[in-house]
Amino acid sequence: MSVISEENVRGGSVFKNISADDEDTQPTEIESLCMNCYGNGTTRLLLTRIPFFKEIIVSSFSCDHCGWSNTEIQSAGRIQDHGISYTLRVETKQDLNREVVKSDSATTRIPELDFEIPPFTQKGSLSTVEGLLDRAVAGLEQDQAVRRAADPEVAEKIDEFIQKLRKLKDLDSEFTLVIEDPSGNSFVENPMAPQKDNALTVSRFKRTVQQDKQLGLRADDDPDEPAADDLEAMRNEVLVFNTNCPECNAPASTNMKLVQIPHFKEVIIMATNCDSCGHRTNEVKSGGATEELGTRISLHVTDISDMTRDVLKSETCSVLIPELEFELGMAALGGKFTTVEGLLKDIKDLTVSKNPFICGDSGPSSQMQKLIEFGEKIDKVVAGEMDIHVILDDPAGNSYLQNVYAPEADPEMKVEKYTRSFEQNEDLGLNDMKTEGYQEDN
Repeated sequence: MSVISEENVRGGSVFKNISADDEDTQPTEIESLCMNCYGNGTTRLLLTRIPFFKEIIVSSFSCDHCGWSNTEIQSAGRIQDHGISYTLRVETKQDLNREVVKSDSATTRIPELDFEIPPFTQKGSLSTVEGLLDRAVAGLEQDQAVRRAADPEVAEKIDEFIQKLRKLKDLDSEFTLVIEDPSGNSFVENPMAPQKDNALTVSRFKRTVQQDKQLGLRADDDPDEPAADDLEAMRNEVLVFNTNCPECNAPASTNMKLVQIPHFKEVIIMATNCDSCGHRTNEVKSGGATEELGTRISLHVTDISDMTRDVLKSETCSVLIPELEFELGMAALGGKFTTVEGLLKDIKDLTVSKNPFICGDSGPSSQMQKLIEFGEKIDKVVAGEMDIHVILDDPAGNSYLQNVYAPEADPEMKVEKYTRSFEQNEDLGLNDMKTEGYQEDN
């Protein structure tokens, strides 16, 4: 048995770049036991390097006695510090030829077909995008003969799905391939490297405790609660996860971040951007529980500088402007983290610009005129030409308006705490919620 020195590894004499023209790249052959017929077969090992990625070990087994064969790949390095996610928009035939390294811990998804290959259900492979589709088709066809005899209806549905997978190779329509690997050892080729590939999105993420357990990095009896340092890292990191656009249902990404608001509490800000239709949306949720008391915040807007005050309006908060005889109910506009000016402009857009009941020629002229005048008053407030009171009434106690004099009291702002009524608790779903006094049944 030969010994591989560290100098040879560093010098690149062991791991070779993938090339069909390199005659020196020869696999190592080892006689090994066939697990199908228990005869002696041959395992071939090839240590190779993928450009702009890392070293891998490609192993292939074949048995001359029964004809059984098997191939898989393994990373020649360690599990990475972060997981990795590749999102590829397959648009051309060249995209089908991209090299793909999929480790056994990777999850493969095609959102357009609602298709997913869970982790640890396939061995690692070195293939192409087309090869991944062929492997998925082969896996679905494996037991079709038995299914047709036992359950023809299920077999027919699987046949229909197999045809959908095969049509993807014809590129009748574009599709998205997502490979998410918590070990960080999967790879999708960028043919334009080192330049940016507009069809390929690469993001890294921090593994969950459950993923660490699946990879053997944590003991199975470790608690699922994240450690204090994990929570601190989460606060400093923008988390990205895949979702669908609420407008066109195309694959999109949602960014989420924990933000600590001074003199208030921690909130979660989520923003979704769709590259297909351009739709953008953002939402704010409280990072804590429902408060014991409701909160009513009243701000007397007397100067244009008040327009820059930060406002956190939760989805349970209503907005009142007495001078304009205006009230915005709970859930309207959703949760928002904005400024007083931004809140007023959103109110104007909701009541005037985007009001479907007054748009067009069929809208009542008197009602349209009233709303137009309301919009003009909002513009005057934003311009500092009109004083108003903005009242945020949140029975859940999770709304906030910036005190520019903090930690001193703000002479123009009043904050009141109050006990919720039965109706408010009913709206929040608290009357039927019981968290104490449970007894374990004997």
